[in-house]
Amino acid sequence: MPLHLLKLCVGVDAIEDLQAWIDFRLEEKRASGEPAEQYHTTRMIPTRRDELLDGGSLYWVIKGSIQARQHLVDIRPFTDAAGVKRCQLVLEPVLHPTRPQPRRPFQGWRYLKPDDAPADLRKLSGGGDIPEVMRRELAELCLI
Repeated sequence: MPLHLLKLCVGVDAIEDLQAWIDFRLEEKRASGEPAEQYHTTRMIPTRRDELLDGGSLYWVIKGSIQARQHLVDIRPFTDAAGVKRCQLVLEPVLHPTRPQPRRPFQGWRYLKPDDAPADLRKLSGGGDIPEVMRRELAELCLI
C-alpha cells in the first residue's frame, strides 16, 4: 500500500499558480540544457522510501487546505556544498486537484496515510474541470 507525503506550499495562492511555477521552472531547465524534471529539495530524508515510491504522492497544502497532489517518481538523497544532507523529491510535473481538506501549518513534511489522503476531484463526478475560484467557493459551502 503506498504511503504519501504532505507539504506546505508557501507563497502560492492557488493550484494554477503552482502549475505555472512548475511549467516556468521546467522551461528554464530546458533552455539551459538541464534535464527537464521537477523536484522539490528538502532537508529531511524520508526513511520509508520504498512505501513512498510504491505509488505514493506529495500532497500540497495551499492556503490552509490540501488542494493538489503530485506523483512521487524518485527520492534522491545528496549532500550540498555546505556539507548538509538533503533530499530531492522528484515529482511528476502534473498537478492533480484533490477534494479540499483543511490542515494547520507545520514545518517540513509529514507522512500521510492512504486512508487520510483526500480523493482526487476528477474521481468525484468530473469536478476536476471546475475553475479554481468556483472550486474554493463550493468547498466553503461544503458542496464538494
